[in-house]
Formats: sequence, structure tokens, C-alpha cells
Amino acid sequence: MRTNTIIAAAAAAAALTFASLAFAQQAPTVEETYKDIEANYGVLPEFMKVYPKQGIAGAWALTKGLEIEKGALDPKVKSLINIAVAAQIPCRYCVWLDTKFAKDMGATDQEIAEAVAQAGLTRHWSAVLNGMQIDFEAFKAEFGGD
Repeated sequence: MRTNTIIAAAAAAAALTFASLAFAQQAPTVEETYKDIEANYGVLPEFMKVYPKQGIAGAWALTKGLEIEKGALDPKVKSLINIAVAAQIPCRYCVWLDTKFAKDMGATDQEIAEAVAQAGLTRHWSAVLNGMQIDFEAFKAEFGGD
């Protein structure tokens, strides 16, 4: 069984390496990336300009793919998740920007407050469960898990 796990891990690492190489060969130039960022945000933010040049195309592709392109989650929901996570990290830049984005997409102050409170609740109980070293299998069994 351990051999299968090692083989699977090696195969996943090889696939990731090939995907990274393929992206690197097709990656847009820094200038093309900056133009795309500006086209989507209306500005080329300073934090994007200071990002390492060799990584900006990949970082932007990830950001654009998850934040801008259509996915399973509504953009407002994504921004609410981002606010909740950023409040826990904490990152005032992220909280500010994602609050702006969420409000631009129709989020209310009540939705933002609830998202932040929900994250705080999860963090609270996570601290209790982990800090008290609650047995994970017993925990799952209490809630009818496998």
C-alpha cells in the first residue's frame, strides 16, 4: 500500500512539473501580463509591479482564473469568502479591497458582517478542538461520520 502511495505522489509531482513547464513555454510576457491586469482592474496595482517578474504571469493566471473567470461560485460569494479569510489572517489590504469588490457586486454590510463572524466562529471552534486535542475519529463518530 505504501508503494502505491509513493508511486501516486511521484506521478502527481511529474504531472505538476510537466504542467508548469508547459505553462512556462506558453506564458505571456511580463508586459502582456501587466496589460491584462490593467484591462481587468483598470489599474496596474503596485503590488503586482513589485512581484518577481519571473512569477507574475503565473500569479496573475491563478488570480484571474479564481477571481475573475466564471466558476462554480458567484463572484460576490468569492469576495465574501476572501473577506472572511483575510479577517482571520489578518490582512487589512485584502479586507479593504475585497469589501470594495463585494459591495460593488451588491453585498450588504450585513452579509459582510456575517461572513466575518462565520470565519471567526470556525476559527474559535478550531482553536478549541485542536488545542484540546479532541480525538478526530471520536469527533467524526459523534456526528455520524465515516
